[in-house]
Amino acid sequence: MKEGYIIRDQSKPHFITATVVDWVDVFSRKNYKDCIIESLDFCIKNKGMILYGFVIMSNHIHLIIQSEESKLSDLIRDFKKFTAKTILNKIENGPESRADWMLKRFEFACKSHTRNEKYQFWQYGSHPEEIFSEKFMWSKLDYIHMNPIRAGIVIKASHYYYSSASNYVNDEGIIAITKVDNPVIDVLKPSSITNNFIW
Repeated sequence: MKEGYIIRDQSKPHFITATVVDWVDVFSRKNYKDCIIESLDFCIKNKGMILYGFVIMSNHIHLIIQSEESKLSDLIRDFKKFTAKTILNKIENGPESRADWMLKRFEFACKSHTRNEKYQFWQYGSHPEEIFSEKFMWSKLDYIHMNPIRAGIVIKASHYYYSSASNYVNDEGIIAITKVDNPVIDVLKPSSITNNFIW
């Protein structure tokens, strides 16, 4: 892992990214996105995960998370391991029209890594970035929530079902999160924190 992407303080919130190998667009299917939501919900209720924000795109997910109980790196490892196993099982046992193509990609990806038994679903690493300030937290939340807009899926972030944008706009998200307090803004000055919010 690159020096810049080491979790130095396991108790701090971090922005992380989990990407499917070869950028396979697994999450274009609702049932696989639901696996991620169910696993996040389980981790919140049973493994001490604090979830501040998330988005599920077609081939990757972004999370801002913190761990109350265990090392954050262990929580991320367990989350990725469980979701990979669950989603691969769903792909193998269908119905999934792209199963053969996807499984070949996942099988090929693991050939150079002896730690994998048969398939590799997630790319190694999660590019963790420590949230060191309120401004950085909001910049990462903005980045997360703008993903579906940049992808041309929606014109307002809160209209995208599989993100935490609607939690912050109207408390009606698909999963309960821990909301970050709104920053105090000087209305007489432009704010780099909120200028680009289109929630």
